[in-house]
Amino acid sequence: MEVDIKKITILGGYGRNGTKEQVDQVELRMGDLLSIVGPTGSGKTALINDIGLFANEDTPSRRRILINSAAPSEDFLDDPSKNPIALITQHTGFLSDMKVANFLDIHAKVRKNTNPDSVVADVLDFANQLTGEPIITESAMTELSGGQSRALLIADAVIIGNSPIILLDEIENAGINLTRALELLRKYEKIFIFVTHDPRITLSSDYRIVMKGGAMQDSITTSAEEKRIGDLVTHMDKIIVGLRDQIRSGERPVEKEFQAVMELVWLT
Repeated sequence: MEVDIKKITILGGYGRNGTKEQVDQVELRMGDLLSIVGPTGSGKTALINDIGLFANEDTPSRRRILINSAAPSEDFLDDPSKNPIALITQHTGFLSDMKVANFLDIHAKVRKNTNPDSVVADVLDFANQLTGEPIITESAMTELSGGQSRALLIADAVIIGNSPIILLDEIENAGINLTRALELLRKYEKIFIFVTHDPRITLSSDYRIVMKGGAMQDSITTSAEEKRIGDLVTHMDKIIVGLRDQIRSGERPVEKEFQAVMELVWLT
């Protein structure tokens, strides 16, 4: 029987020096976006791994992860098809050399989707909004660029996997249209947890956990002012994306036009 996921809870453990974490508990409900921030080596990846492994005081941090306020079902780890969490990492070396179309079709059938052709089309539409060059379904998975691979895996987890909890590790390094990715993800009633250094993601999130020394040091709710700053950063990003696309297509940017666009951003 499929579990109706309503919330996930992170119960604090201990940092690398053995000191109890400053954050005792973080609770996320469907539709929430959380960012995990902190300098390199601060423990961000360890935290996201604890979540993905349903830690139960059995990892170095001794954190606990609860689903709907209870210990997760053993089925989540024993049966991948029942696992409510999808982890999109920075590494795509595990991808097979099967064709994109076959990869998506097999996953749709494993998930017992009643209309695999339709969901495969939806995945490709989602992924191609994030990439510069469209994904060719007859290409092998290993022939895709890093950005195409990550875009496809994100779309696959959201649509075919339909995972209620999705962990994304530094997707700003994936070479995808990050602003468009955030716009698309917001349309889905899921819990998204980002490990990130990017202010666009952080200020678009509802909450952020600040990491230091392997421990959760603070849990911050994004303020209205911060969200307004995030909107401004997003406008600036769209300008950069537009400029990048111009250069990629062989066009020559015009200084006066660029300055006019920048002035419009600062006036909004």
